[in-house]
Amino acid sequence: MFLRMLYDDHLAQAAYVIGCQRTGEAIVIDPERDVDRYIELAQANGLRIVAATETHIHADFLSGTRELAERVGARVYLSGEGGSEWSYGWLDKKAGGGRYDAVLLKNGDTFRIGNIELRAVHTPGHTPEHVMFIVTDLGGGATEPMGIATGDFVFVGDLGRPDLLESAAGEHGVKEGFARTLNASAVKFLELPDYLQVWPAHGAGSACGKALGAVPSSTVGYERKFNSSLRLAGKEQDFVSFILSGQPAPPLYFARMKRENRDGVPLLGELPRPRRIAGAELAVLDGRQVAIVDTRPWPAFRDGHVPGSLWAPIGTQFPMVTGSYIEPDEEIVLVCEPEQAEMLVRDLVRIGLDRVVGFGAPSDVSGAAHLERTPEISAVEFADRMRGQAPFVLDARNEHEHAEGGIEGAMNIAHTRLAPRIGELPKARPIVCHCRSGVRSGAATAYLRREGYDVTNLAGGFLAWERAGGEVVKPGAEAAAR
Repeated sequence: MFLRMLYDDHLAQAAYVIGCQRTGEAIVIDPERDVDRYIELAQANGLRIVAATETHIHADFLSGTRELAERVGARVYLSGEGGSEWSYGWLDKKAGGGRYDAVLLKNGDTFRIGNIELRAVHTPGHTPEHVMFIVTDLGGGATEPMGIATGDFVFVGDLGRPDLLESAAGEHGVKEGFARTLNASAVKFLELPDYLQVWPAHGAGSACGKALGAVPSSTVGYERKFNSSLRLAGKEQDFVSFILSGQPAPPLYFARMKRENRDGVPLLGELPRPRRIAGAELAVLDGRQVAIVDTRPWPAFRDGHVPGSLWAPIGTQFPMVTGSYIEPDEEIVLVCEPEQAEMLVRDLVRIGLDRVVGFGAPSDVSGAAHLERTPEISAVEFADRMRGQAPFVLDARNEHEHAEGGIEGAMNIAHTRLAPRIGELPKARPIVCHCRSGVRSGAATAYLRREGYDVTNLAGGFLAWERAGGEVVKPGAEAAAR
């Protein structure tokens, strides 16, 4: 049996290519949209991709299942569980007409890729339709399974959050019920033998859970002992309270991913090929007409950027920021090193931002005239200002971080949820924005200034405020005291 994980560090997402070396057939589990990587890996190892599947309708990236069906004629195996609202709606929308070669799986259904058997097990809770795949290498003489592709059900150290359909897709009042369903799925998971390997779809940095480990795989036995959520499985109310607390705010683009993955991801074909934009042309771009995404380190961006630029540091924040601040129909120009352009284009198309028209190098910006500077204030200076005519304070951290302690009077809106609530902020009053250390607030400050707000970033964030001896209050504490 051939098994390879292809990991996307920026989305903290894992796809798996599993192949039968006797027959040369392979399947991809949970592929991203730019599928050329899987095809090339299979070919390099003497395999051909004949099938694609996914554990559920994803919220954090666009699936490549449909793309593989078009590109290589892969048969698609998809969950047939979970009810009509979150069932797949694109299976009869093949390019050129007709239906895809698709099989809808129910709990316990099995299928083979060569001599590899995959068994679908319905594991609802993260989403209603979620399944995991138990994998057995029959061609190698095994009579018992080797491991499980657990998708967004069981991670290393965590379980998939059950609140996304409410917090991201707007289905109000469902998260507690899903948490109870997840508890029941977790109890069944614990009936599996300890030796089974666990191959999850995400690692540390994903917003699909709150405490994912950075180790790529695990075992049922290890998770039984050390996974905090699994250790509460069966204690329903304790489990529900724990799994729903402290979850990060999902980026705005999650709702769009859910819809498009359910209804049909637009076919990608070739990657966008943005042209190189020289310094003179880059410097005169209007950042309010085209989305200029500047990836340079914060000090360089702060000290001078093309007016109206967004700031999105390369890494896990890049898709969160671009997906929350840019609409799919906007043209995008990147500011990055030329050798980074393809990587960032892939990051963008994986979340459905396809209109990448150009890129400029950092040197093209640094040498330009008429650059805009982002105002920043130190914690000491900010403390002095708070004693006078205090500015409006925006806390761009997650809700649970704010609840543990914040700056008096601050409004809390997570940086990935700003767009729909921007009208709650005052345009006629200076705003100071902070997060924990200054990264998220830097992105939020750039976005709000692009939208015409007078915003200053708090250097070093809340940590710097605490080090400077700034007063820390718990929201609602004064009202409770009264």
